[in-house]
Amino acid sequence: MKPGFTYIITNKNNTVLYTGVTSNLPKRIEDHKEKRYKKSFSARYDLCKLVYFEQFQMIGDAIGKEKQIKGGSRKKKELLIASINPEWRDLHEEIKDIMIW
Repeated sequence: MKPGFTYIITNKNNTVLYTGVTSNLPKRIEDHKEKRYKKSFSARYDLCKLVYFEQFQMIGDAIGKEKQIKGGSRKKKELLIASINPEWRDLHEEIKDIMIW
């Protein structure tokens, strides 16, 4: 089975949130930071600051968590972020080597 990650990114002012899912978090965050997909939601709103992530053994579980997060309110997302990252720091440096097992 393929592992998976659910993540939330935001812009520098923390005004817009995007929830996503991927099997390779470091690569996906680099895609966001480089604005690889110019017309994407994250590129249009300059979302490249990783503020939350969760790792799963199976991608299906990550997809389930993504749907749960997307179905919640902004307030619930803020509380989820604050539970692991109260300062809303960019966690990009912390996940660079997460794929090395």
